[in-house]
Amino acid sequence: MNNHDLVVIGAGFSGIAMTIAAKAAGRDVIVLERADEIGGTWRDNRYPGVACDIQSHLYSYSFELNPDWSRAYAPGDEIQDYLLYVVEQYDVRRHVRFGADVQQAWFDEETSRWEVAFTGPEGRLETISCRDLVLAVGSLQVPTVPDIPGLETFAGELMHTATWVPGTTAHGKRVGVVGTGASAVQLIPAVAPDAAALTVFQRTPTWVMPKGDHEIAESTSERYERRPALMKALRAKIRTSNESRALAFVKQPALMKAVSLRARAHLRSSVDDPQLRARLTPSHTLGCKRIPLSDDYLETFNRRNVKLETGELIAADATAVVTADGTHHPLDLLVLATGFDPAAGWKAVNVFGRKHASLSARWDEGIDSYYGVTVPDFPNMFMLLGPNAELGHNSVLLMMEAQVELVTKLLAERDRRGAAMVSVRPEVVPAHMAEIDERSQGTVWLQGGCRSWYLDESGRNRTLWPGTVGEFERRVRNPEWVDYEFTS
Repeated sequence: MNNHDLVVIGAGFSGIAMTIAAKAAGRDVIVLERADEIGGTWRDNRYPGVACDIQSHLYSYSFELNPDWSRAYAPGDEIQDYLLYVVEQYDVRRHVRFGADVQQAWFDEETSRWEVAFTGPEGRLETISCRDLVLAVGSLQVPTVPDIPGLETFAGELMHTATWVPGTTAHGKRVGVVGTGASAVQLIPAVAPDAAALTVFQRTPTWVMPKGDHEIAESTSERYERRPALMKALRAKIRTSNESRALAFVKQPALMKAVSLRARAHLRSSVDDPQLRARLTPSHTLGCKRIPLSDDYLETFNRRNVKLETGELIAADATAVVTADGTHHPLDLLVLATGFDPAAGWKAVNVFGRKHASLSARWDEGIDSYYGVTVPDFPNMFMLLGPNAELGHNSVLLMMEAQVELVTKLLAERDRRGAAMVSVRPEVVPAHMAEIDERSQGTVWLQGGCRSWYLDESGRNRTLWPGTVGEFERRVRNPEWVDYEFTS
């Protein structure tokens, strides 16, 4: 059958949650996943040291808590194993078409249905039709590659953290890591002990907070399994603690200067050399960029085989990279820990709505969405963790679950009314986006003295929700039906 109620693009955390909700509502759902396995971010990111920076017991579905996490902050492979378990537990796998690389999706105004064209594992182009389309593609799937002249001529091992080749080792090699963001902070301590020499190429120093990671005793896990209420209480405690950070991020960035005292103390206690500490000290306000958590990243710079290089990378050749002072840095393994393009994944889907409206063009113009879910001129189409639905202070899975509930309610209300389509009213979106812009102005992301991937090219926040999770949940879980069009 090539006709379905619902097509979900992407089989990561969001796509799996949407599929489970659609199945529960009795909808015929199919998931198009371009890879050969589920998992999204946690399937692809396999570099040494990869882990979550949200506490394990909060980084899971609310309807499927896991008592068996091994650490306070779960390693990446453990999160992937959790997703594999959920997929089997809720019979999701039979709904997934693996190796399905979506090329284009367009809304047929004559039939009020979406047509989705994709290539299968053999490269053959197929098209399926559906009533509803959900984009669960995520913002952390298209790696950002720095523009270093000659990089393509490098003859050693070259990879991005998101494309880490299994089996790759740093043992006895001259290793270079470009970047000092969240991925680099996890990778560098993991590869430094094995490398003959490790050079970290830093463009901007990053504030690093202590992680406080630790093993979870088997007896504790057994207790949570016997008494789930204890695990739920811990989850609620973690959530509340994280929510308290929103005040400093969103309303009073000056508070972050006080919080940065802890980061400064962490730096002082970790790095012996005062000159090196100075080079590792950021000038921007804590929170302006994503805050990495690590107990051993800073200490790694005390190692004799580790060097911090702050000169600009201007070129690469077959054996080395070159900094602005003309120094050649010979390398065997070069790792790009340079993050992701948050808009690229959404644009790559190539979606066209009413009157050939292009979602990609909307992104280029600075996309206006309603709670990161609906976009004018794209009826029966929904995004999960779209614009302004990411977080800087808490688990995005909380936001995603609220959005899944909104989509479920919109579809149910449309069907109850006997309508063919549901879409956000174009006139309500400008006021919503104006509120986002106004509230973003006072945040640390705009006032902290840095540029980050949170902001688009014009300097507008088009990534993060400028408020608490609780506020977001209250708004989207109690939708105002007058904000939506239900049409025949």
